[in-house]
Amino acid sequence: MRRSPSFLAGALLVVALAAPAVADSGDDGFTIKDPRITESSGLAASHAHPGIYWTHNDSDDGAYLYAVDSSTGKTVATITMTGVGAPRDVEAISIGPDGDLYVGDIGDNLGGKWSYVWIYKLPEPKVLKDQTIHATQYVVKYADGPRNAEALMVHPKTGRVYIADKDEDGGHLYEGPAQLSSTGTNIFKPVATIDLWVTDGAFSPDGKQLAVRGYFGGIAYTWNGGKIKRQGRLNVPLQGQGESITYSADGSKLMYGSEGADSGVQPENAPGSSGSGSKSPSEGGGSASGSGGGGGMSGGLKVGAIAVAAAFAVLFGFRRLLRRN
Repeated sequence: MRRSPSFLAGALLVVALAAPAVADSGDDGFTIKDPRITESSGLAASHAHPGIYWTHNDSDDGAYLYAVDSSTGKTVATITMTGVGAPRDVEAISIGPDGDLYVGDIGDNLGGKWSYVWIYKLPEPKVLKDQTIHATQYVVKYADGPRNAEALMVHPKTGRVYIADKDEDGGHLYEGPAQLSSTGTNIFKPVATIDLWVTDGAFSPDGKQLAVRGYFGGIAYTWNGGKIKRQGRLNVPLQGQGESITYSADGSKLMYGSEGADSGVQPENAPGSSGSGSKSPSEGGGSASGSGGGGGMSGGLKVGAIAVAAAFAVLFGFRRLLRRN
């Protein structure tokens, strides 16, 4: 069942009122300051450039990727993809063991409008500067019919691509072929159920864990050779419109991103990490952070910033939901 715009707008207000301030300190959290990035929908920690996070806008922004310096929040390179036509609804980005960027043009807000979707693959640039890079385009279909999805994950050891669909009642994890074909159709088959309304997902750098998030919570799984086993809930920070997740390059943090102008990327200690105050996923309790390190709810709230964030979250979320319903 699709939630009404008024329901989600109200929820966004509650989230915004509880959201902590974010400091611009790399893996300790940062704010995306590029005025062009207003719908950051995917996030991936660079393999080639320490401290750099790749992101992109949702919807019809164009074939652009942005490299954001986590120490400053500023964009240091804009990539224009060629060879991909006009993207429809870019929702996710991931990096494979080959060092290539995988971009998921997999959104379908009507849940079946598109009979196929696309994945774009391009090499992560060695030099960070504004440039045009040719991407390979792959056609994707699901074995059980069209669906909406916002999470694309590339396993860091096998290079296999996975997609989690977005279903309010819980969805599925889909596995792609061992190697993607640029000349034929790539059929993704359901291999596991996921009890979450998924907006993004990520593999740990060692490939042993899978983390998925939604607007108000997240779940940690052990990969278990592809037969995922639920560990428990993730400590997801409260955000205006929580859209993205990635592991930090060293695997110690989970970085959570949100849509909106000047959106924050907030860290939490990854499951099993040895960081200060780190905790294992919990089967009980809330899915948002309560205390401890990693940028959950432990920081002080700044009233002025919260008021602005609350107003923006409601207006932005309400406008976007009206547009998509």
